[in-house]
Amino acid sequence: MHMLNLGILAHVDAGKTSLTERLLHAAGVIDEIGSVDAGSTRTDTLALERQRGITIKSAVVSFPLDGVTVNLIDTPGHPDFIAEVERVLGVLDGVVLVVSAVEGVQAQTRVLMRTLRRLGIPTLLFVNKIDRRGARYEDVLRSAAERLAVPTVPMGTATGLGTPGARFVPELGPAALEALADRDDTLLSAYVEGTVTDDLLRAALVAQTRQALVHPVYAGSAVTGAGTDALLAGIRELLPPADGDPGGPVSGTVFKVERGPAGEKIAYARMFTGTLRVRDRIPFGEAGTEGKVTAISVFDHGTDVVRDEVPAGRIARLWGLADVRIGDALGAPRGAGGHFFSPPTLETVVLPGPDVDRRALHLALTRLAEQDPLIGLRHDEVRQEISVSLYGEVQKEVVQATLADEYGLDVGFRETTPLCVERPAGTGAAVEFNKKDPNPFLATVGLRVDPAPVGAGVAFRLEVELGSMPYAFFKAVEDTVRETLGQGLYGWRVTDCTVTLTHCGYSPRQSHAHQGFDKSMSSTGADFRGLTPLVLVEALRRAGTRVHEPMHRFRIEAPADTLGALLPVLAAAGAVTRTTATRRSLCVLHGTVPAARVHGLEQRLPGLTRGEGELESAFDHYAPVRNGAVPRRPRTDHNPLNRREYLLNVTRRVGG
Repeated sequence: MHMLNLGILAHVDAGKTSLTERLLHAAGVIDEIGSVDAGSTRTDTLALERQRGITIKSAVVSFPLDGVTVNLIDTPGHPDFIAEVERVLGVLDGVVLVVSAVEGVQAQTRVLMRTLRRLGIPTLLFVNKIDRRGARYEDVLRSAAERLAVPTVPMGTATGLGTPGARFVPELGPAALEALADRDDTLLSAYVEGTVTDDLLRAALVAQTRQALVHPVYAGSAVTGAGTDALLAGIRELLPPADGDPGGPVSGTVFKVERGPAGEKIAYARMFTGTLRVRDRIPFGEAGTEGKVTAISVFDHGTDVVRDEVPAGRIARLWGLADVRIGDALGAPRGAGGHFFSPPTLETVVLPGPDVDRRALHLALTRLAEQDPLIGLRHDEVRQEISVSLYGEVQKEVVQATLADEYGLDVGFRETTPLCVERPAGTGAAVEFNKKDPNPFLATVGLRVDPAPVGAGVAFRLEVELGSMPYAFFKAVEDTVRETLGQGLYGWRVTDCTVTLTHCGYSPRQSHAHQGFDKSMSSTGADFRGLTPLVLVEALRRAGTRVHEPMHRFRIEAPADTLGALLPVLAAAGAVTRTTATRRSLCVLHGTVPAARVHGLEQRLPGLTRGEGELESAFDHYAPVRNGAVPRRPRTDHNPLNRREYLLNVTRRVGG
């Protein structure tokens, strides 16, 4: 059986979910097309999605297409939910990127296409809404070539634009031949000799599309159905089917986790090789946790069907893996993963309402973090506060509404603040020796902190012999170093540094005469875990750290005559404009702006530009905080910055 795992991606409101409904109807899976406005679509199943008319969680639905079973994955279009899109990209064979014929190429469209190109995912473009007033086709084609910076192949022409009778006429014209011949010597020779055949042209189109060298462009309307037959034919012919050996070693990836009616975890997984069966025990995750699959369902004809097994190429829902997390590899790992999009750069504290049980709130937020790990819960035991990481204000509103609707919890939020990082300003070293005051731990630990290049992350090195003490003690030091660097001198995560173990020592296993092992005389892992934070923060103190705030790169397109009103507002927001260009009556600005100011700019831009301005922004880098007081973040650990407080918490004693 041929399979195709297809993603539908778009900027918000381009008509992505409506197109999904139309494709399901054309394939005979549903009898009536659902409406986003009416909240009756097949893939927007959450009550909040139906209320808001936007996709928040990815959804899978299946339909047959000329002998191919297509697993169609509808993804969110709003940039606040880009993490949901990221999780889906790694399981796709191909993508349909939807562009509105009215609004054209938008900010999120560019972000998505850059990522699709980087990952080499075969992609078709569908220009939707050609029946809407103000629809453009040729302009959108030009814009796609310019703003998306990708080679496109027009698959036909659009007629009757802006009317209910708008149609798409499939036709491979001269523009298609020129685009394909640029990348195919055989086709180019035939073009020069005048011997191009339809078969030769189609073969080049299929090969180059499947290699993501070119991107065929279709047009139509999800509302009227115009152009969808041509799109379906393109999906069937041009996108590569799923591959993978069902008889090979089991290997898959979990891209979504949800809770069932009884609170049980259900994992959505794409199988790449092998066949997973009910009652199989399967290792998953970085720690190699093992779980037993108790039930399997696969997607077929618009719904999921219970099966005894899931072979390579398919997407399935799996029960029984209680500790599974999004991003976990099932069985044999497929290689390095990594983020395709930028991590969240904002944070807020959740404020429970007067009657909200804090334990219930923590449980609810933990379950939300299971579905979206980048929420990044941070629990402050001292202040009894929980912080969550965010991409934007809309995501905060969704978290609030979800807690109210699904868990009956009324919460508010503090003002959103940027998530900063700390980097060492220089080199610092510290050491404490075993059995020498004021060290109360049976361990010697010496550490040196050196700055590393931007983007290097954290590296741990040894300047002592690996055999000089048990490996478990080295592991305890390294793990504790990485954990401690989660909160630097100002409370932010410390990154881009190398930590070197310069001294080590321990007390071997000892006992009193005729007695068993006495841990008060012998070193344990707890001694190294207890001492390491004190030594590390002292080394950090001597090195010094600088707090860096997240900066977004921005692109603003606005009427040229509004530039005078726009520039002072950008300057007041701390933005630095790098380039300014004028194109006909439009001006295009590129630059950087603090992440904390992006939402304010989004709110002010329509009023400054008569509603015609467009802002595109994404995380670019961290820059030293230069204006105002250095931001601090409350600590959630035992605070090794205060030795007395730390030792009271960890050992209940202050001295040796």
